Amino acid sequence: MSETLEIKEKKKYVRSMFNSIAETYDLLNHVLSFGIDFYWRWRAIRRLKPVNPALLLDMATGTGDFAIAASKQLKARIVGLDLSEQMLAVGHRKLFKKHLTETIHFACADAENIPVGDNLFDAATVGFGVRNFENLTKGLREFCRVLRPGGHLVILEFSRPRIFPFKQLYFFYFRTILPLVGKLISKDPEAYTYLPDSVAKFPEPESLAEILKNAGFSSVEYKPLTFGIVHIHHAIK
Repeated sequence: MSETLEIKEKKKYVRSMFNSIAETYDLLNHVLSFGIDFYWRWRAIRRLKPVNPALLLDMATGTGDFAIAASKQLKARIVGLDLSEQMLAVGHRKLFKKHLTETIHFACADAENIPVGDNLFDAATVGFGVRNFENLTKGLREFCRVLRPGGHLVILEFSRPRIFPFKQLYFFYFRTILPLVGKLISKDPEAYTYLPDSVAKFPEPESLAEILKNAGFSSVEYKPLTFGIVHIHHAIK
């Protein structure tokens, strides 16, 4: 199978999977994280408050939780892009309910081929989405391309804890409990097995920092949250 075909098949799988769990996605996020996901987003977005961006890109926006959280802390106009039409449909309903349709705009698009010109956005965010990029380096280079010089990228992503015994407890929960609960609620037998698998294959924070530098970012740092369950990665073009 050619690399191009593999990429298309991965994108098709990810789109189909998220389309199938769109209606239960928010509930499962909050339940499975015990509500800590709200705090993680708040901490990540706080990184951009001193930057005061006027135009923000939220890639892999899903149902819009990150974009909506950003609108509470920032005065930016926000563009949210995602591959999944059904996730965006849920997100659109949330925007109407929260009266945010003038502040946040959603569209269906691929992170590895962002359909905008160069040097457009003041800042970009992606929450729990870069794991799903087929070509991680290409996706990060796209972020660099669409950010203006001096623009900021904030990534919030799962990682693998290293502290005993939290590491062992976490992996038991992540590989056993989480897929079971996810399957029961979402009715999708694969989606919440994909999650721990994708985290296991994702680069460690140190490696992601090097990939970001190779993608064109000059300043890169990362910070663990909640014993290393997630990391905030902050890069400047």
